[in-house]
Amino acid sequence: MKLKLSLIVAFFALFSATAQNEECVEKLSIFTESAKVKNYDAAYDTWMYVRKTCPKLNNAIYVYGEKILEHKIDNSTGAEKLAYANDLIAMHKESMANMPNKFPCGKTKAEIGQLMYDENIGDAESQFNTFDAAFKKDAKTFNNPKSLYTYFKLMVGLFDAKKKDFQSLIDLYSTVTDKVEAEQKNYSGKKDALLLKEENGTITSKEKRRLKSYDSFLNAYDQISGGIDKDLGDRANCDKLVPLFEKNFEDNKTNITWLKSAASRLAGKDCDDAPIFVKLVEAFHNIDPSANSAYYLGRLNEKKGNTTEAEKFYNESAKLHTEGFEKAKLYYRLALMNKKRGRVSQAYNYANKTLNAQPSFGKAYLLIAGLYASSANNCGTTQFEKRATFWLAANVAEKAGKVNGSLKKSAAKTAANYRAKAPSKQDIFTEGMAGKTVTIKCWINKTVTVPSL
Repeated sequence: MKLKLSLIVAFFALFSATAQNEECVEKLSIFTESAKVKNYDAAYDTWMYVRKTCPKLNNAIYVYGEKILEHKIDNSTGAEKLAYANDLIAMHKESMANMPNKFPCGKTKAEIGQLMYDENIGDAESQFNTFDAAFKKDAKTFNNPKSLYTYFKLMVGLFDAKKKDFQSLIDLYSTVTDKVEAEQKNYSGKKDALLLKEENGTITSKEKRRLKSYDSFLNAYDQISGGIDKDLGDRANCDKLVPLFEKNFEDNKTNITWLKSAASRLAGKDCDDAPIFVKLVEAFHNIDPSANSAYYLGRLNEKKGNTTEAEKFYNESAKLHTEGFEKAKLYYRLALMNKKRGRVSQAYNYANKTLNAQPSFGKAYLLIAGLYASSANNCGTTQFEKRATFWLAANVAEKAGKVNGSLKKSAAKTAANYRAKAPSKQDIFTEGMAGKTVTIKCWINKTVTVPSL
């Protein structure tokens, strides 16, 4: 009798669960259709039913749920707005618990921290601790540029309020800037691969969308990188950094990670003329001669005015680096050094090496354009030939904006400036050169097509 009763109960439980699940599937379809056309108010009630009744049914519950609640937050005020914001936090926590593979801790907790910051939920410490827990538990998926910036900005505020010490500030600065650079390397590598496909005419429409996305991320990382340095400002100038690293040197002189980080911080703040920097670099190079230690030896020699030695160490560093992102930075530095010394052809060669290492390094195109423009008077026989050099400079300048979205405006402005210095329509007509090619001689040795009238 007891067995029969148990079977009946189990049957009705299964029947009820199946019926409930079918209703969830039906309501899931209803609210997703509304959400797809951004009718979030119509989607709200059916979405809430599915969220509460069948929380593990489909990740659309949380993907569209975020949009639905963000809409509610944007269109409410006061206590109602705060209630929706807190519910979005609760929903993010539910997403991690119910679908951890779809909603990883680092990314999702960072979203919670950003929401707390944006909506002024909790104090600065609780907001910071949310970001801190997210980063320490899952740094890999904590990669939103805005959240990385907010994380560090909160640390600066806590430091100013004397709730965090100087060491903590410097440690987080190192951590966040290293993370930003790692993400820049990641997206630059992906972007460069697609730029080559675009150049070869083999890029797909889907890859074009990815290229645009990568460019957007890189622009955001460039912006927050500058913002982080600006926020750190004089809180970590040479007067404060040098004593800190002098104090900790003896305890860390065989710790390669610490030596690398300390040298990087001092170099980043132009403190590389301090005696402690020399000690750091020498210790670093003795333990692990590497691309980084060669770079710092280059910095030391450059500071002393030993440009030949500096160039040797920078080239050594570039050869030792395996990543195009790092090689490009060094070759660009060498290009600038040679430009400053008036060695235009050498500067041009290094700028080309920069682009070979990282095709999306737009500043190298602007540098080459500037080298062409500065050589206009030296690389032509007639006045027309000399001024034709500016067409070549303009064409190259425009490439900077094509490979790097953040340079689009400055590249266009630079190109327009060069074209204004090129032969006018009247000059082209008078010389009978419309549509013809002009060879720019001397070190440039390139041809440029004269515009048709």
